[in-house]
Parts: sequence; C-alpha cells; structure tokens
Amino acid sequence: MTAILDTVPRFSEEEAAGLLKDVYGIEGAFSALASERDQNFKVKTPEGAFIFKIVNAAEPVEESDFQTALLQHIQSAAPDLPVPQLLPTLKGEALGVVEGANGATHRLRLVSWIEGTPLAEVPRSEAAMESLGELLGRFNNALKGFMHPGAVRALDWDLRLAGNSRARLDHIRDADDRALAERFIARFEADVLPRLSRLRGGVIHNDANDWNVLVDPEDHTKICGLIDFGDALYSALICEVAIAGAYGALDCDDPLGAIGALAAGFHAQYPLREEEVDLLFDLVAMRLVTSVTISASRQSEVADNPYLAVSEKPAWELLRRLGAMDPRFATAILRNASGFEAMAGSRRVKSWLAKNRRRFAPVLSRPAASYPTAHVPLGDRSDAIAIASAEERPDEAQALWEEAVGDARRILGIGPWGEERGVYTSEIFESRLITGTRRTRHLGLDLFLPAGAALYAPLAGMVKEVGVEAARLGYGAVMVLEHRPEDGPAFLSLWGHLAHEVADRLKVGDRVEAGAFLAHMGGPKENGGWMPHLHLQIACDTTMSADDILGVGETRYLETWGELFPDASDFAGLVAVDAGRLSKAEIVEKRQSLLLPNLSISYEEPIKFVKGEGVWLIDDRGRAYLDCFNNVCHLGHCHPAVVEALARQAATLNTNTRYLHDNIVAYAERLTATMPEELSIAAFVNSGSEANSLALRMMRAHTGRENAIVLDWSYHGTTQELVDLSPYKFRRKGGQGPKPHVHVAELPDAYRAPADWSQEEMAQRFAASVAEQIDTMAAKGEAPGFFIAESIPSVAGQVFMPEGYLDEVYRMVRAAGGLCIADEVQVGFGRIGSHWWAFETQGVVPDIATVGKPIGNGHPMGALVVRREIAESFHNGMEYFNTFGGNPVSCAVGLAVIDTIERDGLRENAAEIGTYLKAGFIELQRRYPLIGDVRGMGLFLGIELVEDRETKVPATATARAICNEARARGVLMGTEGPYDNVLKMRPSMIFSKANADHLLGVLEESFEAVARAD
Repeated sequence: MTAILDTVPRFSEEEAAGLLKDVYGIEGAFSALASERDQNFKVKTPEGAFIFKIVNAAEPVEESDFQTALLQHIQSAAPDLPVPQLLPTLKGEALGVVEGANGATHRLRLVSWIEGTPLAEVPRSEAAMESLGELLGRFNNALKGFMHPGAVRALDWDLRLAGNSRARLDHIRDADDRALAERFIARFEADVLPRLSRLRGGVIHNDANDWNVLVDPEDHTKICGLIDFGDALYSALICEVAIAGAYGALDCDDPLGAIGALAAGFHAQYPLREEEVDLLFDLVAMRLVTSVTISASRQSEVADNPYLAVSEKPAWELLRRLGAMDPRFATAILRNASGFEAMAGSRRVKSWLAKNRRRFAPVLSRPAASYPTAHVPLGDRSDAIAIASAEERPDEAQALWEEAVGDARRILGIGPWGEERGVYTSEIFESRLITGTRRTRHLGLDLFLPAGAALYAPLAGMVKEVGVEAARLGYGAVMVLEHRPEDGPAFLSLWGHLAHEVADRLKVGDRVEAGAFLAHMGGPKENGGWMPHLHLQIACDTTMSADDILGVGETRYLETWGELFPDASDFAGLVAVDAGRLSKAEIVEKRQSLLLPNLSISYEEPIKFVKGEGVWLIDDRGRAYLDCFNNVCHLGHCHPAVVEALARQAATLNTNTRYLHDNIVAYAERLTATMPEELSIAAFVNSGSEANSLALRMMRAHTGRENAIVLDWSYHGTTQELVDLSPYKFRRKGGQGPKPHVHVAELPDAYRAPADWSQEEMAQRFAASVAEQIDTMAAKGEAPGFFIAESIPSVAGQVFMPEGYLDEVYRMVRAAGGLCIADEVQVGFGRIGSHWWAFETQGVVPDIATVGKPIGNGHPMGALVVRREIAESFHNGMEYFNTFGGNPVSCAVGLAVIDTIERDGLRENAAEIGTYLKAGFIELQRRYPLIGDVRGMGLFLGIELVEDRETKVPATATARAICNEARARGVLMGTEGPYDNVLKMRPSMIFSKANADHLLGVLEESFEAVARAD
C-alpha cells in the first residue's frame, strides 16, 4: 500500500483545470474532493457538474480499463441507475492520459456529477437503508454476466482477504479492542472463509460506504446516487451487502435493524440465498475489522491524512456492539429480514410441536389444559403482584396471588409466551441489540403452582445440562433436555426455577422417558428469587446451553424470537382456541329468544365448548375437560381418520341411494359382518331415533300388530311414537303415561332386586314381568307385536341384565308371535369390549338390531340390521327411500369408524381399560360407603350412590354434587337412573390408562370434597 501512496497525483487546481480544458474541452469552477490514492475534483459548469479524476500512476492500466468497462456496461444495461455517466475526451476516447512532474503517467476520467447529500451527513433511517439495498440489488443485477480481467485483483478491501487483518493486529493499541478483532478474525478463518468460497460471485461495487452513497436532499429516506467505483472487483455477491451494511449501521441505535433493512431491500431486487445471509453478520464485522486495522497500521505513516480516520471511531463503536451480540441471534434476525426462517428448520420445530401436541405426556400431575387457569398479571405494571415481583418481594407476590385465586393448588397460573412485562428491572435485561431499550418480552411459558409441584417429561429426551444458577433473578436450579424424536426435528427444552434436588439426582447424559418425573418447582430461596413457577422454554438450536437460551427478548425482534424459541404451550399441553364472537351469556340469551324453551343446557353454569380433541372437550378459555360422558364420539372427538374420510368424500360426491355408488354396499358388507349371520340385511338412516322408527314399520309389516313391550325407565328416541315407547319420557314431567298399546315390564335391575331372590333365579324372576304383559294382552285377545330393549339399559342407570334374561324374554315374545328388537344405539360398536354388540353377551340374536350415536363418531347417521324374512315382509310394494340415509359421505364415515376400531384394537382397549377402571371404582367403594354398587363392562360404566347400603336409599343430591365437583376439576360425567343417583361414564374407545388414572384421581378428590362439605 505504501507504493501506491508514493504515486498519488499532486496536480494543483490550476493544472487540473488546464488538463480538463485540453483533454475534454470543458471549463468550470474547481473544488478538490477527498481521496486516499487519487485526485478528485468537482467541476461546476453552465452545462452541469462533473467529477474529474486524475488516477494514481500505480493503478494498473487493466484496472482503469475495468472501471471504464463497468461504467459503460451499466450505461448500456441499466441506464436508469443513478450512477455517474462516463464522458469521452475530445478525441472520443473513454480516458485521457497525462504525464506528471515526476514522469509518471496518470490516466484521466470525467464522469457526470450525481446530485445528492452523502449518507454520512444525515441521520440514518431503516427506510434509507432499504432504499440503498434496493439500489445495490438493481446495480448487481445489472452486472450479472459482466466480467473483465481487471476485476480480478488483490485488494485489502476484498472481504475474501479479510483474514489478512491478523497481520495488522499489533497496530491496535487497546488490548480489549485487539482481542475483540482477533475473535472476529478467528471466527472468519474457522467458520466463514471455508463457506465464502462456495457462494455466488460477481463484480461488485465493494465500497458502498456512507460517503459513496447519496440521499435525496429533500427526502433522506431515498437513495439517489452511488458513486466512486475505484474499489470495484470480483468477489462474493454477499460482500456487497455486508460492506454497505457495515457503513450503513454506523451510529444506529439498532444496527441489526439497519443491516436487515438493507438486506431486505437487496433481496427484493436480487434474491439472496440462505447460505449467503448466514455469513452476513460476520462479514459486516470483518469489514469493520479490516477498516480499523488498516487505519491503525497507517496512522504513523500518513498521520496527516484525515481520510484514513474518517470512520474509525464509529467503526470501533459498532464493532464493540457487534462483539457483545450472540452471532446466532444476529444471524437469525438478518435471516428473518431477508424473508428466511430465523434458523434452518426452526419453523419445522414449531409445526411439529403443534402437530404432535396430543401425543405429549402431561407436564404436571394431570394435563395442564385440564386445570382452571388464571393469568398471572406480571405484564400489568400497576398490579400489586407485578410490583412486588419487580421489587424482588416474591413471598409477598405469592401471597397476593393466593389471595386472588383462592386455592392455588387447583388454579394453574399462566405467564404466556411473548407477554410484555415490567418486572424485568435489573440491568441484566438491558438490550445488547438496541441502544436505550430493555428486554421485556417473555420468551418462555410460565406455569404457576405452589412450590413442590411435580414436573414430568412430555417427551423422551436426554439431560444436556443440569445445575444451579447462583445469580440473582436467574433460574435457580435449571435443566436442559435434548429431544430427538424419530419423526421430527431435534430441539431443546429448558426447565427453569426448579428445586435444587434435581441437580443431585439427574446427571448430564441421563435419558428420561416420556412421562418420567423430572423435578419439583422451587420456592423463592431456590428459584432465583421469584414466585414459585416453572419457566418452560423451547429452543430450536441444539448447540445452545442454558446461558445461551434467551429467556426475555426485545419487542422489536419478537418474530425472530418466536422462531428460535417457539411458544412451549403445545409442548406443555395447553390449548389455544378461538373463543368465538359471542359470550356465554349472549348465547344463552339468544337461545332463549330463538330456540325451543325446553331445549336443555347442562350445568347451572353452562360451558361453551369450542373444540374437541380425542378424549377432551375444550372450552372458550382453552380449558380441557376429560369427556367421560359423550358416547357419540366413539373414537374420540374429531378423529383424524373420520375427518379425512368425510372431507375426502364430501369433496368428491354426495348423493342419495337412487344412484349407484360403491360406499353403500361396502359399508353394508362391513356392518353386517360384525353381526350374527342371521342379521344380514341393512338399512341406513340418519339417527338412532330414525332407526327405531324404521324398525317399527318393519315390525308392523311383518306381524300386523301394534302392541309393544318395553322396560321401565327405558328411552328409545325423540319422535312421538318413540316417546310413547319410552317410560323415561312419558312417566316424567310433561309425559302423559303409557298408551294402551304400550306394556311396561319391570326393569331387570339386579342391584335393586328383592333380597330373597337368588342370583340363579334372577333372570326368570324379572322375565316373569314380561310374561305378565303377554298374559294381559292374551286376556284381551291380543298379542305382542314386539319387545324392544336396550341391551344394557342406559338412561335407567347402566343396568346390566341378569345372565339369561334376554334369552328367556326373547323365547316368550317369539312364542307369542312377536319380534325382538335390540336397541344398540348407546351400547354398540364394541363399547363393551368383549363383543361388537351388547346383545351378544346375553347369548341371543334379535330380529332387528338398531344402531346410531357412535356409528358416525359425531356424524349424524344410523342404521338397522334385520333378518332377511322381515326385510321381505317390508317389501310390500311401498318404496322405502331416505333422502340422506346411506349417502356416500355417511357411508365413508361409517367405514372409517369400523376400520379404526379394528385397526387400532379399540375393542381390546375398551376391555382392558374398562376392567382397570372398574377395579379402581371397587377400590373407591371400599373407602366410601356412599358407593352402593359398581357395575360396568368395557367402557360402559356406572356407580350407584346410596345414603345407606342396607336400605339403598338413593343419594340423588350427592350424585349431583359429585358430578359438579368433577366438572370443577375438569371431568365430565352424568347422572342417570330413576332416582338420578347413578354416575354414568361412557368415555371414548381411545381412553388410555393415563386418562383412567386421571378420572380415578378426580373421583377420589370429588368424593373427598363432598365428604368434607357434609
């Protein structure tokens, strides 16, 4: 570099003016411009302004020709770009030539003056940086395909040679600054340079510093010119952005914002690649390192040249700021600014967590979503809890919280991801990215329960780090797990504010399985001085340590933080919902004005459900209730196989049975295959009520009779003729008693049978009531047309008939010429576990079996399966047609339900979990005298509550209280039976052992709560 400084042209203004006149024929007012190695003059003439350059004699001819060719190419390829236009000499040549006083030859160049204000002289704005990026993108786009031998040259300012700065480190006097520069050089040599050589290259300006960039004097947000092409060369394309970014970010409060805006503008005109943006932060830093080391090495040689120090002070200030930043965070911000995900694969982590949310084991002793939740107001600067927390009075904050919510063991406090908080008052929360700002955005999920609450692993993982932070307002005991699911991306979970014992119990490298106990929440003396809670955070970068994982971030870069550290709510089992536009009160009011007044609502305090997932129903606040009551969603709410089958067929075709379609015969084959061979003909309707009504039509066609035998407290549907067959309806308020053709037999409830009835005679004793009805008809010269019963009476209180009962009754009814109808609407499709249909447990085959409710997993459909001879009787000349019954969509849904039951072994699951639950209920019965009887088969279960086990006086009020206590704890069940004293549970077939344990635990708590209240 010293040699080129020896050949700097040294012409006076008068001499330069003479040269301009002689070579170009132009005269004007001269003023010298600063230059490191050439002489530049601004020339004002009546025709306009120009820059007259006298080139350093040491500049190779090839390089001068390169600049000439570059300007000519731009003029041709992109004449609208605001760059200098090359003017020819009087001889028509691109450059002139002159000999200096020392005999050296200097070339001359005249270009048009670009009007504007140097960026260095105006306040920086991100709008201006974006405008600069757009200009550079257009400029580099115009240079695509351009090349010249002079572009390939060795220049200290070529960022590919930035490692040469190491040789200049000794010239930096301050030891800390020297160490800072050395760190960046080491990163460049190890991580950047090997990748830089593989990136796209091209001819670049290479010096878009703030003196070579011009802004519009009237609008400083618009770049109006790019000048000085003396450093142009062939290099990596991304270096263009890095160099402009290094100078554009000088004196900016938010340098990454400035660089990001520049990159965004460039990307809009000349799309960058991810691998290029990944190096941008380090290349910006290395441009600064190059600048400060060159300046330091030259100061003693040319101390009187102010050009060398023009950017040194702000360059050092910016370099120090960059050195305080985590390069991973900086790169993530720049990637986002350029339209890429913050880190390669980070968005996949977030989507994988959302997709697999239902498979994670609970973080707490029960699923987090099942707790009633309350927001912990750490984001409200005026709230007493927030104030106490900010002033480091955690015990007081906890006391205020407990006062606000009551029983803090039952209420899960939530501190949401992204919340802006005023509690981060310590100096440790000052931003390293943006001058004068604080980190205030919470990047984890906080779950607040009393100290000692147990925590469990939602997903298998390995302990990557575990220890105790001693820092005030740190995490206290903290643990990081690394998760590598087979079907998803690797990620980390950080668990902060734990009790210290975890650091002694778990070691780095330990494997923890899903559902395994991890730790306890720590109190303020262990958790860094906070209210007891878990700080749970996801990190997409598995190279990070606990210290690296940013727990609180800047608002400006919340989008980036959301990709690097996605919300842990899915991982923790919380559910985000759309609450809808109407409040519960508004819905109730509209129901009362728009709907039938006798349309009932469950619970005194109604629940607004907005979502269903498997065994869970989720309300408008995101609370999940374990659904042990709604047996319609047989496979669980919104089962994906059913949803997919419905959507696929609905998007293809839906029509009626007058046209041919595969689905109806395919479903008929599959449904009848689950039945005894005698039941071989299927008919499809839209509900269980329709199925039972159609069964009555078939019965009349076959027998010509009307007389019915039904069981007391039975229910068979909502049409009038079915209400007339349902003592559950006609014997209650609003009912009118039995019609003459309806004969009510005794409910075969073994629990309430007379004490002197032996088990062996129970079936015959109860069947005698049916015989009495037949005899009554016979006495009037009549006979029964049919007997209809649920195979396990449901609304009657989950009543399991004595063994042999149906066999005896069916024999008597058939002997009298009647048909036997099995109502399987509630209990069919494998719910009992051992069989597909509950009538099979009695060893009988009905004449007609009706099905509904679970048949479509929530889709409205029903069916009946009948003996062939009865179907033939129904074929009496009158067409049977049902507009929607048997449509392709419904049949597709029905097929999906049967497929899922068989594929997933759900009958076997019902048997196993049902047996487990029944054993748990019996254990409860040992401890609670209220439980008079436990009955059930598979997942059709009942617990009858009595005031006294001897008298069996129904405990109706207690049953209602138990249901309400369970609801308060997030479990839905019902009460049934003539006395409304039977706890009725019919969970979906996918109910797991964990779900069963949850139910048993809630029942235990509910019985305890009711006992305490008494």
